[in-house]
Amino acid sequence: MELTGKVIAVLDARSGTSKNGNAWKVQEYVIETHDTYPRKMCFDVFGEDKINQFGIQVGEELTVSFDIDAREWNGRWFNSIRAWKVERASAQQPAPAEGGVPFPPPPTVPADFSAGDEKDDLPF
Repeated sequence: MELTGKVIAVLDARSGTSKNGNAWKVQEYVIETHDTYPRKMCFDVFGEDKINQFGIQVGEELTVSFDIDAREWNGRWFNSIRAWKVERASAQQPAPAEGGVPFPPPPTVPADFSAGDEKDDLPF
């Protein structure tokens, strides 16, 4: 899935050590869409390498590609929205014009249906 918007918050990074003894780091960000009724989404980036690679800053226009997963802990369920790709607005193609799919251009010469057989062979 994807969401495009402006980064409005960069939360503090969290880190720790897994049960296997491996170090981990995660950082959360909040993005807000530009819809008529703006939506906000908090997503995270897992891994110090990805956090440094993306280098997300407050105020940036981004398109975030993410996966959603849920997990249970002590009888409660929690959603996880994990970004796997981040694109800056300047790196994207321009958005299509408003109004959806463009119509084909009108023909240059209008068809002339008056010439030809005078007999009307339509049954109605």
